[in-house]
Amino acid sequence: MGTLIAPAHAAGHPKGSAIDVAHELQQTMDQLHFEQVLDLAPPTTAQARAMAAQSVDKDATTPEQRANRFAALAAPQPIVQQPQIDTTVIELDAHGRAVSSGTVLMSPQYPHGVVVPVDGNYHTDAVRWRQWDDAGWYTNHAQGTIDIVPGRENAPLDFMEPYPASVLKLMVNFGVLRLVDQGVISLDDTYDYAPTTLSSLCGGASSDTVRNYIDASITWSSNAASCALVKLLWDHNAVDGLNQTFQDLGLETMQLKETNPVNGGHWSNPVTMTSLDTAKLLMLINGGSGRLWTAPNGTAVTSAVLSPSSRQLFKSELGQQGFNDVLSTTSWCGADYPAPGIPQVTASRWIAADGTTTVDGDAYGRDVRPCNQSAQVTFAHKTGLVGNSGSDAGIVRSLPGQRGRSYIIAMFSNLGDQYQDPNRPPTAPGAHPVAYTEKFAQMGLILDQYEAAHHH
Repeated sequence: MGTLIAPAHAAGHPKGSAIDVAHELQQTMDQLHFEQVLDLAPPTTAQARAMAAQSVDKDATTPEQRANRFAALAAPQPIVQQPQIDTTVIELDAHGRAVSSGTVLMSPQYPHGVVVPVDGNYHTDAVRWRQWDDAGWYTNHAQGTIDIVPGRENAPLDFMEPYPASVLKLMVNFGVLRLVDQGVISLDDTYDYAPTTLSSLCGGASSDTVRNYIDASITWSSNAASCALVKLLWDHNAVDGLNQTFQDLGLETMQLKETNPVNGGHWSNPVTMTSLDTAKLLMLINGGSGRLWTAPNGTAVTSAVLSPSSRQLFKSELGQQGFNDVLSTTSWCGADYPAPGIPQVTASRWIAADGTTTVDGDAYGRDVRPCNQSAQVTFAHKTGLVGNSGSDAGIVRSLPGQRGRSYIIAMFSNLGDQYQDPNRPPTAPGAHPVAYTEKFAQMGLILDQYEAAHHH
């Protein structure tokens, strides 16, 4: 077993509860044997090394394009070392306040997972967070060289945080809704996106309302809409202010850095998020009452960082997520593979007359109505995917009549669609491929069943 560091429980919280959820998370991650996945681009191949060197706008390539590249490489090989995974669960009370949490890191240094100690503000200074390095994960034994948070050289844990992929859109949309709340812009303003330099990630000029860009960015993860929103932030000189806001809130690992002001693109490894800070951001979006934690300057952090209307819009959009194929797999309802995950309801906007869902042209071909009939929770979430990044983060709440649970889960990993399970069946011609290891769904289901049985 890897070294376990028990988290401190916050004053007034049920003693032992944080340790319970943290150790449940660690044991679950360990028992799922993420090291069993296969690498479709083994590091010994020259083309794979070239792919690993592409650290900017990885999101611009589609899963189909990556699948074609991987098919041209050597036969899949077992992954060369323990995958890099960062997962947090924050348990909430009836008022949306945290009662306990668990954060677990897994890497070649911590092959069985290590529990991160957190304080009463659900914050840790026990980790030296490192920026993701695509090539360095192979060549430097998964050790990054660029610190995300300064001054952590002597921290007991050292972890290179996976690139967040499209989960970064949580930061972008938070920043845009802050501008709405400040009266700088309106949701129904028309924004003319006019990049002076074209980007393969972002595409050409467009014109739409801020509201519609937000919807496209969150529900079907439009990169073009998200680039427009990033450029909108730059147009209002709001990017540095957004990064400072995250620092002021104590979300120090959340940084939207080095994007391109002229087109909103250039998404690269300096864009950072950790699961703990992402889960806390989702707690603000969820709208808990009163003090949620204390900021570094000693002031109370409350959900008032966003207006009630902005929080409601944000949650509604996350609840209409089209891609339910990571911690939840209802997009593949009833399939033998991948395994079932968090038993969520699928938003009706994606469901065709035959019960199947199609999102941004990706036809899943499975009737989701049986899963909706047996659904136990809502999952307002955002997923992310590139070749070496698979992520999912959201808010889970019981549906009426189901066993009560209310929690937030956030997961970042380097297991994008470059990696697949040995038991993954071949993709049928014209079908949308399964993009993530089913171990994430298995983890989601185990943790959801744990929360249903142990919710405070």
